[in-house]
Amino acid sequence: MSSTSSTNAVHQACFLAPDEGRAVWFLRNHMTIKATAASTGGAFGLVESLIAPGFSPPLHVHHREDESFWVLEGEVSMRCGDRTFRASAGSFVFLPRDVPHTFVVEGDRPVRMLTLLTPGGGEGVFIDGGRPAEHDGLPPASPPDIEALKRVSERYGAEIVGPPMKPAAC
Repeated sequence: MSSTSSTNAVHQACFLAPDEGRAVWFLRNHMTIKATAASTGGAFGLVESLIAPGFSPPLHVHHREDESFWVLEGEVSMRCGDRTFRASAGSFVFLPRDVPHTFVVEGDRPVRMLTLLTPGGGEGVFIDGGRPAEHDGLPPASPPDIEALKRVSERYGAEIVGPPMKPAAC
């Protein structure tokens, strides 16, 4: 075993019950951090999100990790590079690093989905760029602070490269 893999090795199991994890409000998302690079030896970060109808993050690029989504409830349109596709409950989407991407929540219901960041570390954007959730629901609507979002994204090897996506009905 190399010194790098022994340094990053995780030597204990991690268990979180359904309502456990670090709850943060990030933009129009209620995110529960289920796993971090620290808890997985760098392997991945895992986040469960409840996302407001009509919400879209700005078009962005991750340079350090790939991002995968499993839609649990609701429907989103996702854009990755020049492809756009609709993902409903049960859909899985893989978005490779270094390709601009975003999504928008379609319809009038929130979306609930899991986000897997591989390797881990990118979940820090949500933790450092968000704030502790004040309750289980969605955060109040407010305009995003794009300059602050750019700064926290840069810290984690990501960048904002364009505007949010509009819902299909617009």
